[in-house]
Amino acid sequence: MREVCISAAHTVTGLGPDLDSLWRGVMAGESAIRPLTRFATDRYLTGNASWIEGLESKSSQSRLYPLLEQLFDGFVPVPAGTTLITASTKGCIDGMERLQMGLPGDPAEVPMAPLLQHIAGRLGMTASGININAACASSTIAVARAASLIAAGRSESVVVVCMDLVSEFVFSGFSALQALSRTACRPFDRNRDGLILGEGGAALLLMSREQAIREGWPVLGVVSGWGSANDATHITAPARDGCGLIQSVRQALKRAAIAPAEIAAISAHGTATVYNDLMELIAFRTLFGERSIPMHSIKGAIGHTLGAAGGIEVALGLKCLEAGQLPPTVGLLEPEEAGEGFLSCSAEPIDGRYLLSTNSGFGGVNAALILRREEG
Repeated sequence: MREVCISAAHTVTGLGPDLDSLWRGVMAGESAIRPLTRFATDRYLTGNASWIEGLESKSSQSRLYPLLEQLFDGFVPVPAGTTLITASTKGCIDGMERLQMGLPGDPAEVPMAPLLQHIAGRLGMTASGININAACASSTIAVARAASLIAAGRSESVVVVCMDLVSEFVFSGFSALQALSRTACRPFDRNRDGLILGEGGAALLLMSREQAIREGWPVLGVVSGWGSANDATHITAPARDGCGLIQSVRQALKRAAIAPAEIAAISAHGTATVYNDLMELIAFRTLFGERSIPMHSIKGAIGHTLGAAGGIEVALGLKCLEAGQLPPTVGLLEPEEAGEGFLSCSAEPIDGRYLLSTNSGFGGVNAALILRREEG
């Protein structure tokens, strides 16, 4: 099996147009969550979200296209022959909203195929690739899929593009589920009461170490392990015992050929909903016992970015390993009892080479990635 390297990473979030601005913001404990002006929110549980400036379309086109333009601005040229994998839960869902309201819109824009073709053309690629839609674990599974293709010798390089919008369709759905916080996003806090939605994107270039060496690409980090599992419990609620997450992490550890003790830090899903956060803490205690491992969630800073979450968190994880620091969990005031020793409202040092990144989603899906710091 070939080694899988990450040679480029770029993000766009509510905290800024690139990975450096995201890193500075989360390390400073900043949050991009603020009142949403894109549509009326008076009927919903909250009026707040983490959203990106400058996504106003000049035509009837989806806001996803200007988001992608921001994402690709400054991203590296993609090597010839690169495979494309995208991750999005809803794609151009705002285009469907426009059509439902009788506003100008292109029905052909709503399916994923035209968007895939646009991304491929924008990156100078000949094939349009595939989209992974696995709820909020979409981009984590997309990265795992990319890594498996490279490890097995089926692709030399893969670009993973992750994106989702704050749309009224999704906003109303989470509000109807009573999943939105009326106050603030407080991941793993004992007084948490729900998530806050966000939007963003990530672009990651993965390649074999052989290609990286041959073509002189940098190695920002290595995808050492990956795994996924479905707990098959409920359409929206996670298994209370964390069985699916436990299984996916164990798969990732086995593929990386490392022991749990070698995990130095955890980038958790951490949505700030009551049951998701508790499920994760139970799973991590099962996997790591009473050992204190630095852990954080980014969602108090940029909201829950749905299908883009895992890709953004991988990009940030590379910065964490490079700097040897794990950002604070923004919004955390009083850690849940099961998270004591894991969680902190201040930055913590990472003493080791491996970072575990996990995501879970509706339908019982769970996914895990293990990133390794490149020694240089």
